[in-house]
Amino acid sequence: MNCVVRKAVIGDYDAVLEIMNEIQDLHIAWRPDIYRENPDFFGKDYYLSFVGEDAAYVAEVEGRVVGVLLLVFRHVENPAQVTRNVVYIECMAVKEEYRGQGIGHRFFEKVKEIKKDLGFDVIELQVNAKNEAAMEMYRKYGFTEKSINMELLQKE
Repeated sequence: MNCVVRKAVIGDYDAVLEIMNEIQDLHIAWRPDIYRENPDFFGKDYYLSFVGEDAAYVAEVEGRVVGVLLLVFRHVENPAQVTRNVVYIECMAVKEEYRGQGIGHRFFEKVKEIKKDLGFDVIELQVNAKNEAAMEMYRKYGFTEKSINMELLQKE
């Protein structure tokens, strides 16, 4: 499969929105107590903020956008932690029919390249606890658990 990872452009928005809607549907299925349908949850202005920061990438197969990668660049400096620069993966999503074909790994290679080019210290991400396939992929790629979010649902 010939897959190209490139910087996203304004014109990619509709294809990216389609992918983001697929992912939102997964989140709703996993946690309907938290996520809800909302056609405006991924607005164009939000997308353009990533494009403007050179922090949005897409995966293309045969001219079709099939994946999206959104990054946030963070500088962590406080008295309790070691100062470091973090490339945070805000979103990495691949259209369902293209999953398991190495596109996520190509995105990781791109993120590693960006981290190296920027001289940053670490790559971080957060994953839904119900997304076992993604967690397995992240572990295979060398990610380890840094923290675990927990919740207490109060039932009356």
